Amino acid sequence: MITRLFLQAHRTPVLAPADVAALEASVSRTVEFAARRVIVRPQEPLSQCTLLLEGFIERYKDTAEGRRQILALHVPGDFVDLHSYPLKQLEHSVAALTPVRVALFPHAEIRAITQRSATITELLWRSTLIDAAINREWIVSVGARAAAVRIAHLFCEMYLRLDRVNLTDGLRFPLPLTQIDIADASGLTAVHANRMLRQLRERKLIEFRQGNVEILDWPALKRFAEFDPSYLYLD
Repeated sequence: MITRLFLQAHRTPVLAPADVAALEASVSRTVEFAARRVIVRPQEPLSQCTLLLEGFIERYKDTAEGRRQILALHVPGDFVDLHSYPLKQLEHSVAALTPVRVALFPHAEIRAITQRSATITELLWRSTLIDAAINREWIVSVGARAAAVRIAHLFCEMYLRLDRVNLTDGLRFPLPLTQIDIADASGLTAVHANRMLRQLRERKLIEFRQGNVEILDWPALKRFAEFDPSYLYLD
């Protein structure tokens, strides 16, 4: 079932079997993209929404000076650009971090199923609102948290989001980011991010090697990150 991970990540409201069937039937096709391939460009006219099935995707903006700010990271089960349905374009870029497979939902199908089902409408709306809550938490990190705390907070968040869709192995999970990606997600330089990762290792909180994270002490990492998962709305 194409929407299995989405429904696993977003468990309320619960869809009736007919609504699940309607959501599945709304998929026009699945597409694969290579790692680091741009999927959506700013101001590009859009007529479909993207559901991530496999791999990792980033949303980002580049400045005129060549700095990149990663705005969001998406894991399997995430609608990447559901907000493109009413907006018809994005003001930022979307790219594959790894090889990815996505399902495409034409805007016309999104309109049809939301007109027919209040429950589907609520589920998709709730998904978008949780994306916004995550975005607010990232703003707090970049604007108000110490550098090492920002990275620790990111690791806590990604662990819970991946665990939600059964992509963790105990306290180990894939996070196929370079140190530059981590810097771009946390508003740091690559050199500063490297130092903060070393600090987390020296505190025996995490190990981060070759795109994989191992949490060495989950309670201590949460305390250090001042991590409150309520913004993820894990029901």
